[in-house]
Amino acid sequence: MSSFFSFILLTFFFTSASFAHPEYLQYFKKESGRPINCAMCHVNPEGPEGIKPGQIGSLDAEGKKMLALARLAKPGENIKNPILNEFGNEILDTIGHDKLVELEKDPGAIPGLLSKTSDLDHNGIPDYQKLLDGTDPLNPNDGLPWKLFIINFIKNWFQILMITLATISGIFGLYYLILWFSIKAKKEFK
Repeated sequence: MSSFFSFILLTFFFTSASFAHPEYLQYFKKESGRPINCAMCHVNPEGPEGIKPGQIGSLDAEGKKMLALARLAKPGENIKNPILNEFGNEILDTIGHDKLVELEKDPGAIPGLLSKTSDLDHNGIPDYQKLLDGTDPLNPNDGLPWKLFIINFIKNWFQILMITLATISGIFGLYYLILWFSIKAKKEFK
């Protein structure tokens, strides 16, 4: 019986909140005003704790080994954490695990440390900006509507111009076709 309680105590000790970072979630949810969840950085939207896929309890021996290495990661080592998604791993690779833990007191500093050119979903909005906006850095269709509109307008200006010119030409041609029919009809009734 005492071994059972020891197991429970050790489980709570080794799966403490030091492995999750709810401070970040709370900060970016408050700053962006959007309903974000742990899927911003983690594989599982419910966060790292638990036994579901992408959570610590679901890792096999190799996954636990990768997790231990990721907890020692320094900037630029490109170590992949099995419970983080591509964006979470980019943060880890950019600032390192120690700095990430240190920034729990100041989560607002993270976007300033990320690359200004990184855009994992290739939609034109940098990842640091998507973090500030509370939008998914891995979903090219997720972003603040006005930013997506501007970026897509810039990307597709030529097509928009051609469609506009074609529409104007079509209306112009249709107008003169109808005008010709009306002139022809007037001549026939005289």
